[in-house]
Amino acid sequence: MTSNQVDHCLNLTIDKRGNALATIDEDQWYERKSARVDPRKLAEAMVAMANAEGGVVVVGLYDKAVEGIDAFRPKTNNLRQASIDHCTPPVRATIDETECIDDRGHPNHLLVVRIDPSETVHELMNGDCYLRVGDESRKLNYSQRRELTYDKGTAQFDGVAVPFTESSDLQGPVLDNYRRVTGAVSDHSILRARNLITRDGNATVAGYLLFAANPQEHYPEAYVRVLRFLSDERGSGARLSLDDNADFRFEGPIPEVLARATAQIDSMAPRRRRLDADGSFTGQDLVPREAWLEGLVNAVIHRSYSLAGDHIRVEIFPSRIEIESPGRFPGLADPSKPTEVSRFARNPRIARVCADLRIGQELGEGIRRIFDEMRRVGLTDPVYTQSSGSVRLVLASTARLDPSVASRMPRGAQRVLDLLRAADTPLGTGDIAEHLEWTRPTVLTRLRALQAEGLIEWSGTSTRDPRAVWSFKALP
Repeated sequence: MTSNQVDHCLNLTIDKRGNALATIDEDQWYERKSARVDPRKLAEAMVAMANAEGGVVVVGLYDKAVEGIDAFRPKTNNLRQASIDHCTPPVRATIDETECIDDRGHPNHLLVVRIDPSETVHELMNGDCYLRVGDESRKLNYSQRRELTYDKGTAQFDGVAVPFTESSDLQGPVLDNYRRVTGAVSDHSILRARNLITRDGNATVAGYLLFAANPQEHYPEAYVRVLRFLSDERGSGARLSLDDNADFRFEGPIPEVLARATAQIDSMAPRRRRLDADGSFTGQDLVPREAWLEGLVNAVIHRSYSLAGDHIRVEIFPSRIEIESPGRFPGLADPSKPTEVSRFARNPRIARVCADLRIGQELGEGIRRIFDEMRRVGLTDPVYTQSSGSVRLVLASTARLDPSVASRMPRGAQRVLDLLRAADTPLGTGDIAEHLEWTRPTVLTRLRALQAEGLIEWSGTSTRDPRAVWSFKALP
C-alpha cells in the first residue's frame, strides 16, 4: 500500500479509523509507534523523515493493534516535545490527536505526527543522523551524512512559493483524481498535507508543476521533448538524421506530461518483427519498455526544475533510446556506481505525489530496476554520463558480451565497453578513467583486453600521443 492510504484512513469514521491505520504497511512516508515509545525513538523517526521527504508517524498502534494513548497521558507531552528535546535543529512537525475505538472497544485517541521535508540536515542530540529509506530509518555513516549535508546546502526548490499564485490556481481533473486517490475530504486538506501550498496560501513549485493548468507559464522549460532519428548517428547540419515528422513537445501538469510522453514513445520505440509460437508476427521492443519508462519517470521526478534554459529530451534511435535531464546527480549518488545510488530526492514533494498516484514506487530502486530489466533480456548495461548541467541515460539494444568472451576479460571490461558504445565521440584513456573513477593503468588493462578481442579500436600516431582515442568497433 502506498502512503496515500494514511490520509484515506484518517478520514474514515471513528469506529474504522484505528484498525485501518494499524493494518497499513509501513513505507517511505508512514510508521506506527506504540504509546509506550521512548521519546528518543520517536525523534529518530522524525529526523529520518525530515531528512528525506517527510511523512506521518501515528502513535498508539502496537503490533497492528489499536492501544490508543489515553492510558499514557502523562507521557504524551514528552512525545509532543520530542522534536525540541531530542532533535537538532528541531524538526518541523504538526502534532494532532484523532479519535478512534481501541481493541477493547473503548473510545480512545491516537497521536498523529506529520513531519515536513526539511531543507537542512537534522540529527539527534548525540550526533546520530538518520534517513528514511523504504520502511526503515537508516543510520548514516560519516561520508553519507556529509554528502547529505552537501545536498541540503540549498533549499529544496520544489518547496519554494511561486510568486503571485494561490491555492485556487491548483485545480482541474488531475487534482480531482488525486483527491479521490488519497481519500482527502477537500483539495485544500491534501494540498496542505503534502506541502503543496504554503502557510500563506501560495502554491509551491511542486504544487504548481503537478496541478496548475499551465505550469509552463512560470516554468517554460518544464516540458518533455521526444525526438526520433532515422539513423544511429545524430549527424549535424545537412546530415542531421532527425525525422522531420517526429519532434514532439509535451506540456501541462506533470502527470499529464508523463502519460502523453509515454504514449508517444510507445508508438515510436524501436522494434523488430518476430515470429511467435502461434505463427503470427508481432513487434518486439529492442529496448525493454520497463527500462525506458523508469528512466523517463526518474527524469521527470528528479530533474532540477531550478535550472532555466533546458528541458528533458528523449531521443529515439533505431537501436537505442537516450534520456537527458537537467541537473547533476545529487551528492549521495555516485554516477560511476549507479546501482549503488543511495536514496535522495531532489524534489521530495513531487516524488511523494507521484508515488501516491503510483507513477513511481519511489523506494530508491529506480536505477536498479533499469539495470535489472536490461540484464533480464540479455542487453548491455545502461550507461549514465554526467555533464556540468545534466545527466544522460543511454539504453542500447546491444547484446552483452558472450559468456565465453567475458570469461577472458578482466573484471569491469563490460563497463568500459558500454561507455565507449554510448559515447558520441571516441574517448581518450584519461576521459574513460575520469568517468569510471579508475586509475589509468586499470583502464588500460581493460582497453587492451577489449582491443585484443577486436571489440574496440585505438587511433593515434604513437603510444605517447596525448590525442589518441579509443572507439567502439563492433560485437562479433
